[in-house]
Amino acid sequence: MPKFAANLSFIFQEVRFLDRFAAAAACGFKAVEYLTPYEHQPEVIAGQLNRHGLEQALFNMPPGDWVAGERGNGAEAERIYVANLQFAAERLAGEGVTVVIEPINTRDIPGYFLNTTTQAMYLIERVGRPNLKLQLDLYHVQIMEGDLAHRVRALSGHYPHVQIAGNPGRHEPDIGEINYPYLFDLLDELGYAGWIGCEYRPKGETRAGLGWARRYGIGG
Repeated sequence: MPKFAANLSFIFQEVRFLDRFAAAAACGFKAVEYLTPYEHQPEVIAGQLNRHGLEQALFNMPPGDWVAGERGNGAEAERIYVANLQFAAERLAGEGVTVVIEPINTRDIPGYFLNTTTQAMYLIERVGRPNLKLQLDLYHVQIMEGDLAHRVRALSGHYPHVQIAGNPGRHEPDIGEINYPYLFDLLDELGYAGWIGCEYRPKGETRAGLGWARRYGIGG
C-alpha cells in the first residue's frame, strides 16, 4: 500500500506552518515534507516531528534568493552543477543522507535547469555517487514527458521519493488527466517502499479534498 507524506509548503495552508504538523497527523499522515523550512530552527522542526510522531521524508536545499527569482545555488553551467552535486553527495554520505534531484517543468518555473528524467539520469550517472538519486515528481513528468507508467517502470530503483499532483492545475490528484490509482498499484507491483509526497494546491480546504486518499487511510 502506498505511503503518503504531506507537503506542508502546499497543503494545510489554512493554518500557519508550524501548526500544519498537527493538522497532517490528525488526518492520518505519518510523514511530512516541505520546500524550505529554514526560517525555523532545526530544533523547532524536530520538536514538531517528535510531538506528532511524524517522519521527515524530504526537504529542499537552500534555493538562494527565492524572492529575487533564484531557483538554485547559482549552478550556471553543467560542469559546476555536477561538481556541486558531487560535493553535496560526498559531504552527506557519512550522515547516511540521500541527495535527490528533481526535474521541474518549464511552465511552472521557466528557465529552471533540470527539466526531464532523461536529463536527470544522465547527470546522476556523470556524478557517479551511490547516494545521489532521482526525485520522481509525476506532475512535472506528465507535463514534460508523459508516458508515466512506462517511466515509472523504466526508472524503478532510481527514485527513493515520488511526488504527485493533478494535471492540469496542480490540484488534488483525483482532478485531471492522470490515473493515480493505477500508478499507485504499479508502484506497489514494482516494490516501491518510499514516500509519496502530496505536493499539490488544494482547490478548497485541505481536509475536504482528501477524499481520494481515504482508501489509503488518510483523511479520516
